[in-house]
Amino acid sequence: MDEASRMRARAREIADEVLFPAALAVDAADRIPASQLDLLAAEGFYGIAAPPGEGGFGMDFPLAAALVETLASGCLTTAFVWLQHHGPVLAAAHSDRPGIRDTWLKPFAQGVRRAGIALAGLRSATAPMRVRTVDGGYLLDGIVPWVTGWDMIDTLYTAARDEHDDVHFLFVDAADAPTLVTTPLELVAVQASRTVDVRFDGHFVPADRLADVQAYRRWSSSDASGSALNGFLALGVVNRCCRLLGPGPLDAELAAARAALLAADADAVPAARAAASDLVLRATAQLAVQTGARAVLRDDHAQRLLREAAFLLVFGNRPAIRDALLARLRPAAQP
Repeated sequence: MDEASRMRARAREIADEVLFPAALAVDAADRIPASQLDLLAAEGFYGIAAPPGEGGFGMDFPLAAALVETLASGCLTTAFVWLQHHGPVLAAAHSDRPGIRDTWLKPFAQGVRRAGIALAGLRSATAPMRVRTVDGGYLLDGIVPWVTGWDMIDTLYTAARDEHDDVHFLFVDAADAPTLVTTPLELVAVQASRTVDVRFDGHFVPADRLADVQAYRRWSSSDASGSALNGFLALGVVNRCCRLLGPGPLDAELAAARAALLAADADAVPAARAAASDLVLRATAQLAVQTGARAVLRDDHAQRLLREAAFLLVFGNRPAIRDALLARLRPAAQP
């Protein structure tokens, strides 16, 4: 068995023997048990995006997709927090800034340092995250919504625009401070992900934390279609529904949605993501109906998965994904 196959098999074991049995307890908790994230780190799952020479698999999208789907089939909350880490791993691996790769890549890949992302502040049309150059580093100002993993991560991969409309990507310490204040969010599902809004008010970041600079237009263009990988969170929930329901037509729909996401280029991602979100809604609804009255009890997986489907309808959306999903959900026009 090669290493990639071993990782797939180990992910299935962890999902079925550790994550799924604890998923209802995690759903009711205020944070993911440290033991779950520590296990993923010890088994090498924090480093899968690192280059092969650093213990990872680089840009092996099919492997990453399979691991996301498998872990999400066990516990969406745990997979959701873990997934955020891999963008910072890639940023450290491909940075050409002095010292970034040497300082950050190995700790990230080993899970010794764990990271989240703070990129959504770039998408505000009225008050985007801003960065100013000062002696010794940078000052950050603005609000970043939807930052996941607070108090379970130590590094925040943060993006902000300067006066020239260039985006600065910085590794920021994920800790509350007088100039960095968090507001917890109450979510319909994955509450234990500890998702917060972060406000920066002249927050200083040393110059050696700068990982990259690129034109905002370039970043915006690459961001517009959304991430195909995020769609595999939805497929993980569908996967679990299929297994709880037993063999049926949903199995073929899951396989088709998986193939579409794996094959999607940037232009095809919105439709493939919309199809995955539509499928997770139908799969969880079917599970709830088949389960019957117990599906409304908080100790039943059906209600947890249905709430997670609601979350996944809007998680990581972009206008093109939203429009494609709405087109699928609206009744067909009558002749």
